[in-house]
Amino acid sequence: MRVRIALAEKGIKYEYKDEDLRNKSPLLLQMNPVHKKIPVLIHNGKPICESLIAVQYIDEIWNDKAPLLPSDAYQRAHARFWADYVDKKLYDYGRKIWTTKGEEQEAAKKEFLDCLKVLEGELGDKLYFGGDNLGFVDVVLIPFYSWFSVYEALGNFSTEAESPKFIAWAKRCLEIESVAKSLPDQHKVHDFVMLMRKKFGLD
Repeated sequence: MRVRIALAEKGIKYEYKDEDLRNKSPLLLQMNPVHKKIPVLIHNGKPICESLIAVQYIDEIWNDKAPLLPSDAYQRAHARFWADYVDKKLYDYGRKIWTTKGEEQEAAKKEFLDCLKVLEGELGDKLYFGGDNLGFVDVVLIPFYSWFSVYEALGNFSTEAESPKFIAWAKRCLEIESVAKSLPDQHKVHDFVMLMRKKFGLD
């Protein structure tokens, strides 16, 4: 999703291929032999793996339109710090909400909501984490919003009640065509997760 948003922001046409992760294609194994994971951006026959790295690559290669990272070195480092925070904290706590139950799930919910509060503090009064326009941290963070209905249903909470500023930011992002067209339907994500929880014996 991150890579698709970044490409759309830059106005770059590309070929998208779905991947069956239970039966990985020879192309995926050839292009990402180390992690054998998606996404992989293939540009000029060369693979760029891991979404954070691919988004930065896109920003560097097509640097004449819709810059995602700031031109200032300190601000770039600052954006990368927050992108790393999202990957290490929000992803982990969100995953624990839907893969656990009971006390463990309650602890994950608290950590998740605390994480949103921290992100709200960083957002401050800005429209986007990137300032007046969609930036690197926005592109990294907004795909998680597709999972929020799952987190809320399983954790029994309202993100809007807990973090209204965060939800206002997410809604602004969804008004941008590159974002709206790149994110999956929340209901499909919800149905998928419920199926996975049954497989894990959590329901």
